Amino acid sequence: MPEHCSKNRFFDRLAVEIYDNRAAMGRAAAQAAVRYLHDFIMLRGEARVIFACAPSQDEFLHALVDPAISAFFIDWSKVTAFLMDDYVGLTGDHPKSFRNYLRQHLLEHVHVGCFHSLPTTESDIETACTRYSVLLADKPIDMIFLGIGENGHLAFNDPAVASFDDPLLIKKVELDGVCRQQQVNDGCFSSIEKVPKEALTITIPVFRQATRLSICVPGSRKAAAVRSALCDPITPACPASILRLHPQAIMYLDSEAAQLL
Repeated sequence: MPEHCSKNRFFDRLAVEIYDNRAAMGRAAAQAAVRYLHDFIMLRGEARVIFACAPSQDEFLHALVDPAISAFFIDWSKVTAFLMDDYVGLTGDHPKSFRNYLRQHLLEHVHVGCFHSLPTTESDIETACTRYSVLLADKPIDMIFLGIGENGHLAFNDPAVASFDDPLLIKKVELDGVCRQQQVNDGCFSSIEKVPKEALTITIPVFRQATRLSICVPGSRKAAAVRSALCDPITPACPASILRLHPQAIMYLDSEAAQLL
């Protein structure tokens, strides 16, 4: 059954739905995702999707792979999956890599037709990023499943490196202190010293050009970033503020993330 939404509001073009808790938020996002993915596959015979990898996505991905929600509606063999970002230098089997996260939360549960991981261990990162950009640009990206950071970042586009008109589709970036501390706050690393300093990330134009965006943002630590993204000026100082201009985007919040609205 569809989840009960306690509030439904628009901020510019961005639809925002607020749910009582993280589980309800995740189920609602997954139920909508299944409908959209089904429609893309029926329309074009495939769906090209980019996934974020973070604790903010736990409830969404748990619901998305639930057979009761998706098994009879999505032909996963028709889905091509891309990784949104990952740490430079970490191998795919490293327990802290985002590839490992996506494997545990998605790829071990459903069998996608193709998965493109990021080239984080390549000796020539620039050339590897060019190859990945070709894959991204080959056909339209149908959906991106994402969150936003405590500093308002999208993927690893922190305020200092974010560009709404970036000429690149993917790039190597240096993570700022707030972003690295968030990885500790999320329980991904025991201390900021252990958080990698560099990552590969898709850039903001990739989000802007995707057909649909599904944005899950739970927790009180995201409340200030949510308010800034939705209520302050649209500026790279809060990269997530650009989401308000996307024509087909929905932000799913739990009550804690929405507490400052």
